[in-house]
Amino acid sequence: MNRITIDADLGKETISRHIYGHFAEHLGRCIYGGIWVGEDSPIPNTRGIRNDIVEALRAIRIPNLRWPGGCFADEYHWMDGIGPKDQRPSTVNTHWGGVVENNRFGTHEFMDLCEQLGCDPYICGNVGSGTVREMQQWVEYVTCDVPTPMSRLRARNGREAPWPLPFFGVGNENWGCGGHMRPEYYADLFRRYATYVRNFGRNKVFKIACGPNDANYAWTEVLMREVGKQMNGLALHYYTWGKKAPQSSATEFDEASWFDVLQKALKMDELVSRHATIMDRFDPEKKIALVVDEWGTWYDVEPGTNPRFLYQQNTLRDALVASTTLDVFNRRCDRVKMANIAQTVNVLQAMVLTQNEKMLVTPSYRVFEMYRVHHDATLLPLDLECAPYGHAGASIPSLSASASRDAEGKVHLTVSNLDPNRTAEIECHVRGAEVRDVSGRVLTADAMNARNTFDAPDAVRPAPFDGARIEKGTLRVELPAKSIAVLEIA
Repeated sequence: MNRITIDADLGKETISRHIYGHFAEHLGRCIYGGIWVGEDSPIPNTRGIRNDIVEALRAIRIPNLRWPGGCFADEYHWMDGIGPKDQRPSTVNTHWGGVVENNRFGTHEFMDLCEQLGCDPYICGNVGSGTVREMQQWVEYVTCDVPTPMSRLRARNGREAPWPLPFFGVGNENWGCGGHMRPEYYADLFRRYATYVRNFGRNKVFKIACGPNDANYAWTEVLMREVGKQMNGLALHYYTWGKKAPQSSATEFDEASWFDVLQKALKMDELVSRHATIMDRFDPEKKIALVVDEWGTWYDVEPGTNPRFLYQQNTLRDALVASTTLDVFNRRCDRVKMANIAQTVNVLQAMVLTQNEKMLVTPSYRVFEMYRVHHDATLLPLDLECAPYGHAGASIPSLSASASRDAEGKVHLTVSNLDPNRTAEIECHVRGAEVRDVSGRVLTADAMNARNTFDAPDAVRPAPFDGARIEKGTLRVELPAKSIAVLEIA
């Protein structure tokens, strides 16, 4: 028997809505041809920003958006992207396909996008090839509320009032594409650069340091020791890579690849726990956030597309990666305060795919929609006992779950069945509350590689769930194979 026990009358940690953040890099068709179509496009837009994408992202209550990269950030010089659009210089995107960037989408356009989305901007600054002065002036340009050369320049470019800028990253992947630095060297650079990321007026910047890649625990150790409370957050990056060919396809895979990808996704729990343990030694009061600002699946690109544009389809398998990863972040919300799935549009584990005037939302998007119930809710202690899901001599837990209580006192349980072959019968005990009613939705499909296409954009979407019932105060759930459910327990 699979068993879940929830303590509905306990819980003290808040699941920050910022765990459900997103990431938009100048990469492939994420910005150009995705979010940005230009004011003269026949595709409906507001000041060049595509309306249907804004509507879709607002529906999942996107809390924050990270920009302009990624690897692109550490060769991006922000002054190339301000002023009259026809006077902005063109540059080459050396990381992502060598395409020419016309810089039509810059700081003003990004801040406009965030205002249209109703989300907080998260700007990643250039440490790899930029100067301290350049970073200092960018923050001043965006946030300064008194007359200075930068605030006057902002006004001449059409924006009198400053923008709020709650999150700022001091460099990106400086252990790799951001400069191939040693942690000791980067720690010194962070201390220097971050000194000049000033707070102007009422704006207070949450400063995020480049953290480790995957299991590079030595990087976390050095940053916590050498930087400490000069940073507010430490960024962890981890991607769930598909197997090498022929099983690295996003859509054509067998159960071995299904199992492999989910097994790798579940590694996030170990990574968060071990990095958090190191952080606890230096920061027992948990004042420094672990910010997982790049995560998601990474496969071969779709056939016939530019290999450096990282365009891949998104299936039910990716939805399970999303749900299990978000469960990890929920359960570790004492330390994980923010995260950003990669990426928002047309890149990697995207929320939205576009094809000219057409747009669709992906199975991963549907998970973010279902998990909205956890935004800023109180994490409830949850104990999960479940049967293993085995394949080819290896095994992983067959279930993943997290639970929360919202401001109105409603209890929500999200639970996923990773086994593609078997229904999971779950006995759920809710302690500290009388269970009177249950309702919910489920996301599943007949095939492991089910996906939404431009011909069938709603092939994978949530449906009402009738597999939960209450018997003598106990909640019993029959969760279909390869599925994700969100339950509201009254």
